[in-house]
Formats: sequence, C-alpha cells, structure tokens
Amino acid sequence: MLYWRSTWATDVGSYVEQAVPFSHEHHVGGLGIDCRYCHTGVEESAFAGYPPTHTCMSCHSQLWTGAPMLAPVRQSLARGEPLRWHRVHDLPDFVYFNHSIHVAKGVGCTTCHGQIDEMPLMMKANTLYMGWCLECHREPEKYLRPREAVFDPDYVPPDDQLSLGRRLVGLYGVQKGRLTDCSVCHR
Repeated sequence: MLYWRSTWATDVGSYVEQAVPFSHEHHVGGLGIDCRYCHTGVEESAFAGYPPTHTCMSCHSQLWTGAPMLAPVRQSLARGEPLRWHRVHDLPDFVYFNHSIHVAKGVGCTTCHGQIDEMPLMMKANTLYMGWCLECHREPEKYLRPREAVFDPDYVPPDDQLSLGRRLVGLYGVQKGRLTDCSVCHR
C-alpha cells in the first residue's frame, strides 16, 4: 500500500523531459509572464493548451536568437511543425477535467500545479489522484481565491480563508453538494 503512495510511484517531484528545457522559474518568476500568455485556452477550454511556436518566437525572434537550447523552437518555426510538449499531469482517460470551470470558480494554478514560478523545469507537484482532488471537492472553501488572484503565483491565503472561501462558494455559484458526485469527474 505504501508503494502506491510513494513519490517513486506517483512521480511527484519528477521532471518531465520536454522538447525545450523551459523554465517557469525564469519566465513566470523572473519575468512575470502571466500563465495565460502561453496557456491561452485555460479560461475558455477544458484544456489549458501548450504554447504554439509563434508564442515563443514573439520574444525569441529578438532574444537569445542563437541559443543552442532554443534550436528546436527555431526548427519548429522553420518547418511549420509544432513543438512536441509532453504532459506533466497525464490524467487517465476515465477522468474528465476542465481547466476553465476550475479557473472560473476560483481555483488557482498553484493549487494543483505547485509553485511553478520556482520550478527551473516543470515538475509534478501533486499526485492529482482522486483522493487528492476530493480534498478540495469536499471542502472547496479551504482552497478558493478571488478570480483576480487565480493566476497569481505569489497569492497567500488570508488568515480568514474559510470565511472568504464560504463567500466565494456562494458568489461563484459553486454547487458544493454536487462536487463529490461521481459523474462530475467520471463521464
């Protein structure tokens, strides 16, 4: 039983090799680039999406133009082929997850993905196993934040988080009684 919960089995803390060694620490933490700049679908779609090459090249056509580590980006643009990003959180096919509903209801990026602004390479910060997700689904008031803070990696919950969370549950129309229905995540 302990094996299945170990970081070795869950890959928590493990980095996933990518086409380009992209640093969220540099881009988000250092430069302050908003999550939505690269993950354009996160507010309207079930999928946050991976950035197309032209998003990278909007800066890197001017900066680090000869950097060897960016060669795959330049090749992608020249060939008209997308970069091959690898999922860090690859949920099973029987799980339905919608980024946009979580964003709309006040779930911050760092709640699930961890402090990405401190990750030199993207790693899995949480298991995203059913039990982990249910902690929030059972008591969302512990985790919700104002919508304007959803993309803020520096957000710190206030001392009165439960009071704020209860207010946000009502304000954002979170149907707390339905959140643990199987069909919410399994379709």
